[in-house]
Amino acid sequence: MNRISSVRTKNILTIIIHIAVWSCFLLLPFIFQPHPKDSPSPVGFSMHFRAVLIISSIYLIVFYYINTLLLIPKLFFNKHWIWYTVCVIALFVLFLYLPEWLSSIIADPSPEPMMPMAVKDLSKHPIDSLSFNHHLPPPHRHGRRHFKFFPGSYWIFLLVFAISTSVSVIQQWLRLEANTKEIEKEKLGTELQFLKSQVNPHFIFNTLNNIYSLALTGSDKTASSILKLSAIMRYIISDAASNIVSLEKEVEFTKHIIDLQMDRLTDKVSVDFSINGSIEDKMIAPLMFIPFVENAFKYGVSTREATTIIFNLQASDKAIVFFASNTIVHSESDAQETTGIGINNVKRRLALLYPDKHSLDIDNSGDLFTVKLQITLL
Repeated sequence: MNRISSVRTKNILTIIIHIAVWSCFLLLPFIFQPHPKDSPSPVGFSMHFRAVLIISSIYLIVFYYINTLLLIPKLFFNKHWIWYTVCVIALFVLFLYLPEWLSSIIADPSPEPMMPMAVKDLSKHPIDSLSFNHHLPPPHRHGRRHFKFFPGSYWIFLLVFAISTSVSVIQQWLRLEANTKEIEKEKLGTELQFLKSQVNPHFIFNTLNNIYSLALTGSDKTASSILKLSAIMRYIISDAASNIVSLEKEVEFTKHIIDLQMDRLTDKVSVDFSINGSIEDKMIAPLMFIPFVENAFKYGVSTREATTIIFNLQASDKAIVFFASNTIVHSESDAQETTGIGINNVKRRLALLYPDKHSLDIDNSGDLFTVKLQITLL
C-alpha cells in the first residue's frame, strides 16, 4: 500500500513540475519583450504576433510529448530510424507553416505599429518614434506568408527536440538499469533459496541417520534427540526461511546440532563450544556455521583414538568471528574427501550475502583442520 501511495505521489509531483515548466515557457516571450531605446516601457506586441508566439509555444509543447511518448518509444527504440527521422522533419516543416497560418485566422496579419506602452504622444517626438522602428517585424503582405515569425524560433524547436530526446533516452536507460538490478536481485534470491534448500536436506539426512543409530542400540538418548531434532526443524522451517535471523537463535540452533552429534559419540571425542562477547541484538544470515560444524564432526571423529573439536564464537559491535578446529583423522576421512558440498555451499552464500564484508580462512595442513570465518556486521 505504501508503494502505491509513493508512486501516486511521485506521479502528482511530476505533473506539477511539468505544468510549472511549461507555464514559464509560455510566459518567457512576454516577460522578455524588447524595449525601445531610451524608453523604460516594453514594445507592445501586435495581436497577430502574440497569437504566433502562443500557438508556436503550444505546438512545441505538443511536439515534446509526441516525441517522448510516441515517436521515440515506437520508432527510435525499435530501431525504425528512417521513419523516426521522416516524422521529425515533417513535424518541423509543419512548425514552419501551422502557427503562422492559424495566427492569420485568429488575428489580422496586417501591420500594426508596436508602441511603447508609456508613450503618450508620438507626434511630439518624431525622432523617438523612429528610434524603435528597427524593432518592428516586417510588414505582412496579403497573399504572402512570412514564416520567420520571431528570431530564434527554429533553434527553439531544435532545443525542444534535443531536450525531449535526451530525457527519453535517459529515462529508458534508467529503466533498463532498474530492470537489470531487479533481475539480479530475483536471481540472487532464487540462488540463495536453492543453496539454503541444499543445506536443509543434507543436514536432516545426517541427523536422521544419527537418531536411527541411537534407536538401533537402544540408547536412552533417542527421545531427547528427537526433541532436539523437532526444535531444529522448527528453526529451519520458520526462522531460517528468512534472509536474516538473530545471532542468539543461530547460536541456539548450532548448540542443538552439536548436542545431537555428541549423543552418538563416545568419550574419546572432546568437544568445546565457547562464546565471547554479547550475542544479543545482532543479526546474521541463517545456517552459516552448520557446514563447518558438520565438517568437524565428519572428519575429526575417531572410534579408536582421542580427538578434540573446538568451536569458538566472538561477537563484537563490528564483527562476528566463528572459529572451528578439529583433529584430522586420516584413515577415516580420506574416503570422504569429495563430500565438501556444505563448505562450497557456504562459500557461495557468503559471496552473495556479504560481498567484501567477510573473510574465510581454511587451513588443512598437518594434523589439524581449522576454519576462521569473520563477518562484518551491516
